[in-house]
Amino acid sequence: MKLPRRKFLHLAAGAAALPAMSRIARAEAYPTRPVHIIVGFAPGSAADIIARLIGQRLSERLGQPFVVENRGGAGGTLGAEAVAHASPDGYTLLLSGSADAVTATLYEKLNYNFIRDIAPVASIASGPLVLVVHPSFPARTVPEFIAYAKANPGKISFGSASTGTVAHMAGELFKVVAGINMVHVPYRGLAPALNDLLGGQVQAVFSTTPPAMGHIQAGRLRALAVTSAMRFEALPNLPTIGDFLPGYEATITVGLSVPKNTPVEIINRVNEETNAALADPDMKAKLAGLGVAPLSMAAADYGKLIADETEKWGKVIRAANIKLE
Repeated sequence: MKLPRRKFLHLAAGAAALPAMSRIARAEAYPTRPVHIIVGFAPGSAADIIARLIGQRLSERLGQPFVVENRGGAGGTLGAEAVAHASPDGYTLLLSGSADAVTATLYEKLNYNFIRDIAPVASIASGPLVLVVHPSFPARTVPEFIAYAKANPGKISFGSASTGTVAHMAGELFKVVAGINMVHVPYRGLAPALNDLLGGQVQAVFSTTPPAMGHIQAGRLRALAVTSAMRFEALPNLPTIGDFLPGYEATITVGLSVPKNTPVEIINRVNEETNAALADPDMKAKLAGLGVAPLSMAAADYGKLIADETEKWGKVIRAANIKLE
């Protein structure tokens, strides 16, 4: 049977639209089962705390559990690798961020390429790190810290969440700019690093603000300065390290990413729901209490931010000749 031309074209157009309609329908139905958020750091880290906050909000908004799964180690690369090789169906997310921008240059051989294999979805928050010491430490200011370090070369140990994290890079950058010698002690997460700082096993930590805020407020740790270019609203009385060492800056950003080739409709859905969650006053207050600020962006803008940070930290690593320990 020969179809009239008009009817044939109408049916052909409908058939062509079916794949797009199917994708949109899947995005509207998403998620239909639990979603896993992979965090490349230990429980209690800034990434872990923020992942659990946003996971709870996404669970409430989308009606399925968003389960945080910690895969700590190797500067966050174990978690990123797991996501890079996961099925691109929207059910495996990565709590991505500045650490991925560092490891892209620091690690010479990775089983994935972040820019090639992982697609940014949504930014969540940004904030500085804070240089903290034990209250018994003799320095009360950054200039006193530098003077003490110069008088005692190699006798100050600073802890970090792991080799290659921004907490590590912040300390290495500080060493170079200040012209001092400190010993880096990597841990499997900031929580154990801070525990050893509380116990006096290390003398300093460049900590992300979420796990350090409670200790600072309780007086268990002394904060000397923040690492951002400007003073930080959550710690308004603290100077910046850049006030004493012009040009010094180190901040963290965190967000969500997925395996490359995840349907764009699902990426857009998660981006929209994340931005909606960040606009909630209660969520803003919780983030502020952790010492970070909400950071809402389109997926493409978050991708550009990661690319820019990758270039920045790559220059720092090469200029300072930083190598894995």
